Amino acid sequence: MAGFRSPSSGLRALRPEAFGADPSGERMARIRRSPHFANGVFQNPGGTARTRPSGSTSQLAKSYLDRQARARRAPAGTIPVHPTTVADLSRPPATGLRLTWAGHSSVLAEIDGQRVLFDPVWGERCSPFPFAGPKRLHPVPLPLAALGPVDVVVISHDHYDHLDLPTIKALAGTDTLFAVPLGVGAHLEHWGVPADRLRELDWHESTKIGGLTLTATPARHFCGRALRNTQHTLWASWVVAGPEHRVYHSGDTGYFDGFKDIGAAHGPFDATMIQVGAYSEFWPDIHMTPEEGVRTHLDLQGGRPGGVLLPIHWGTFNLAPHAWAEPGEWMKDAGEQAGQPVVFPRPGEPFEPTGELPVEAWWRSLSGPIARPWRRAGIAEGAAGTSKGDLDLAGER
Repeated sequence: MAGFRSPSSGLRALRPEAFGADPSGERMARIRRSPHFANGVFQNPGGTARTRPSGSTSQLAKSYLDRQARARRAPAGTIPVHPTTVADLSRPPATGLRLTWAGHSSVLAEIDGQRVLFDPVWGERCSPFPFAGPKRLHPVPLPLAALGPVDVVVISHDHYDHLDLPTIKALAGTDTLFAVPLGVGAHLEHWGVPADRLRELDWHESTKIGGLTLTATPARHFCGRALRNTQHTLWASWVVAGPEHRVYHSGDTGYFDGFKDIGAAHGPFDATMIQVGAYSEFWPDIHMTPEEGVRTHLDLQGGRPGGVLLPIHWGTFNLAPHAWAEPGEWMKDAGEQAGQPVVFPRPGEPFEPTGELPVEAWWRSLSGPIARPWRRAGIAEGAAGTSKGDLDLAGER
């Protein structure tokens, strides 16, 4: 009947655009053929991962509602953003490799003459709605257009703090290519990215773009943007290898033994970008602590220190009960304990992994005292010049 709309089509019309689109047709058929898809969902390496908070609901609520804990989850002043300019990024890196952390998991990697943009999130909130959801703790360090031409945008998975509708729509108007995990292309096509600009990969699949080889590698996480999570889009970490350099971006992941296999197959790396924020004892399977992040980097490097570790997924959005600056403080301790160089650029600050490294703990002037339970577990305990009181609390210094 002309003008008739089924109830389901009416509900689809009310679906927020930011929810994206579910895979269908040949894309869904390819998902079903994946060796990592079983029982109607993608499977995690290392066995089932708990994707919902575990433990007591009352304890989780208490950790979020406690007044003192809430105050520690935001900086006490303005986070310093590096005043990067178009001119800064128009000069080729002297060593052939330069990284610019834009905050959270967004990183511009300039590698062997190509430009790769990982998980770009330029929106004000990581949410389907512009009026609600986690808001930035600092502004974007520079406009998206100021990055200059980008050869490929790499997406790790479809959560809002990694796949951002307004950012993708802005990039859809350029001629950049997109490398995404299997199924995620449905969202991008829904938002105006032409199918011929998509490179949609399952784990262990590779694509060549210019002189680079991009490989989707396993991660231990989950997916979903809408109220109904079908688990039909894959999550991935990524290896980008050029003629002279290679880098690794973890996306979101819990720790698992597979990092050793990734390192053996694709490493060692000049730099790794490792998720070390938004961890919690309530979801230990899907995010990593800084100590686990250092362990991951060492696994990727064949079991020994090497290259440079850039911590990501912290300092930009408040997504967990821990103090906002705790990942930086803990990572600094863990890196020093392992003898592994760890960099702490301000958002927007470019650096070259074989050049002068940004290592200043810039967050300390904006942070209240940070409890250090990890030191009681042995990390950096007994370090020269550290008093017993410092093992538990770190304030401004």
